[in-house]
Amino acid sequence: MSHVVYHCLMAVDRDHVLRSAAALLTRKSTATMDEVAKAAGISRATLHRQFAGRDALVRALESLGIQECEAALDAARLDDGTAQEAVRRLVKELEAAAGLLAFLYTENQLFEGEEQNEGWARLDARMAALFRRGQESGEFRIDLTPAWLTEALYGLMASGAWAVTEGRVAAKDFHYMIVELLLGGALRREES
Repeated sequence: MSHVVYHCLMAVDRDHVLRSAAALLTRKSTATMDEVAKAAGISRATLHRQFAGRDALVRALESLGIQECEAALDAARLDDGTAQEAVRRLVKELEAAAGLLAFLYTENQLFEGEEQNEGWARLDARMAALFRRGQESGEFRIDLTPAWLTEALYGLMASGAWAVTEGRVAAKDFHYMIVELLLGGALRREES
């Protein structure tokens, strides 16, 4: 087997393993490495060769999550139309990654210490810029900071993902509930 073909198979396998792990951990955040290996259809030894332990797996999932969020931000065309329309598109594009975001949201080690992935800062900056644009256009309240609106969006996405996973919310209602609650709080009201 040529090195290129072998490398390609390994890359596909790693992506499959990561996506299997993400799917399992979004449903059961306490899943063991044995359970992750089983879900991916590989042995624990094979899993261990790809990820030295749970921390390495979580770091790889973090990179995958950041990559998926960046793709969602690109697809949402944040500079087109009103800021409100862009937020609606953003929530729609982020929906597929919401479960993974919810899992990552609870992994405290990702947000502590010097090793914090700068990808989060890039995502935060892009989202905050969207909320700032909405404030400058007069769409969004100016008493809520863009940083807070960004955090609120992450929190709502995570809560929505958990609620859908646990069957408390229908998957088809995810987008509506998040957008309505976020924008309902963020939109500027006419002063009476």
